[in-house]
Amino acid sequence: MFLNYLKNYFLKYTLKNKWREVVPFSSGLTITSIGILIDEVAFKEKAALIEDLMAKGFQANAISILVHRETINPKIPYPFASYSLESIDWNGNFKDPVVTQFVNQEFDMLISYYKQEKSALLLVTESSKAKFKVGFSSVNKRFNHFMITTAIEEYRVFVNELIKYLKILNKIK
Repeated sequence: MFLNYLKNYFLKYTLKNKWREVVPFSSGLTITSIGILIDEVAFKEKAALIEDLMAKGFQANAISILVHRETINPKIPYPFASYSLESIDWNGNFKDPVVTQFVNQEFDMLISYYKQEKSALLLVTESSKAKFKVGFSSVNKRFNHFMITTAIEEYRVFVNELIKYLKILNKIK
């Protein structure tokens, strides 16, 4: 318990030193591939969120999900790629190849679906090579290009607002 607290402290310190202003996104970018980073503790409706995005016109094979869990039991098969604080070393480097692959994949859009600032979630968002990052307004504005204010349980409202503004920004048709 104390070691996790200490590790979180070091990761937040690392993040503080790595923070940079979000790079402006390209105005000609059309969004086709989506990465979704979800906090398992706060949001359990992952499949429903994916179905809602697919109903809005996104392809299932263009959506990738990474789920943050407090602990991972190696004996339990999880339906989505998962990681925990143990997947990150004390210097903020990813030990798990699943996380490394997710971070290095160049998504057109990353949806950071979490409201509470946890160092493991912030580190993945900050390290992601996504071209356009979307999240909740309660998370530090340095991490996302676009922020939506809604409750985390209201995923339909989040998706509807996201689609509405992506159409306004000419990111989707």
